[in-house]
Amino acid sequence: MNNIKKRFSIRDLENLSGIKAHTIRIWEKRYELLSPERTSTNIRTYSLSSLQKLLNITLLYNHGHKISKIAKIPEQNIPDMVREMVASNSVKSHSINAFKLSMLHFDQALFMKTFNDLSKDKSFHEIFKEVFIPLMNEMGVLWQTDTISPAHEHFITNLVKQKIVVNTEAFQTLEPQRNDKVFVPYLPDNEIHEIGLLYLNYEIVRRGYRSIYLGQSVPMDNLNEVLKYFNGVHFLSYFTVVPTKDYIEKYIEDFQAFASKFENPKLWLLGHQVQYLKNKQLPEFVSTFTSIDEVVNQL
Repeated sequence: MNNIKKRFSIRDLENLSGIKAHTIRIWEKRYELLSPERTSTNIRTYSLSSLQKLLNITLLYNHGHKISKIAKIPEQNIPDMVREMVASNSVKSHSINAFKLSMLHFDQALFMKTFNDLSKDKSFHEIFKEVFIPLMNEMGVLWQTDTISPAHEHFITNLVKQKIVVNTEAFQTLEPQRNDKVFVPYLPDNEIHEIGLLYLNYEIVRRGYRSIYLGQSVPMDNLNEVLKYFNGVHFLSYFTVVPTKDYIEKYIEDFQAFASKFENPKLWLLGHQVQYLKNKQLPEFVSTFTSIDEVVNQL
């Protein structure tokens, strides 16, 4: 348990709750909602229970409860109000907060309980779009601001990956129903950020297409083998870190050189690095996308 983060700065609370540090200080002073401790250098620190309380208060506040009214609610009643609100409104921000707490505690049981509760009313497609995508976006900010460590990020992303894989398997037991395209999701050599590609693979098989999932860090010459067996191949790749902006156009040129030997393969691309491609100069077989939703709508 020594690895669990137990003390938080006011900046951590701001990053995790979305409430500005200045506002948190006002809530403390005016309503005594939180009781920070102070270090020997007079810096505020907050306990994990204070963080959880603030996340619950934030949920109530963001859904119409005035902070002056929340301040009068007995502290022990706040979690019950949050549970009632979630039960009646299926508030996704509560689930995101629960997943954040799971991450901070390295608490797999809390992750599973939160996911299973969501699954009672939502499909996996809805959970990923409404909860996991916003969670991943927030995690990027939390990591950049040192609110969480790489260990926290790896813990939660691997649990999300597990859920994607389990839900993908449910469709992989079925024979493909659509034969006009064969998708080959892969990441280029030295690219390991897989979660977006895994989800797209789920959407591909959910729609009845054959998917040959190659995964992380695939050298380009390994792609030849697939083209020997299938026609109508659509390679799908997610450029998060590589190819770098200085190499990405060369990557397309090299891809075109080997792909021209086969029957009209396509290359669908998305991810941060794709912004550095000049669309007007791209070969016809290349399509670029700005989001997962955009790819899904094209399937």
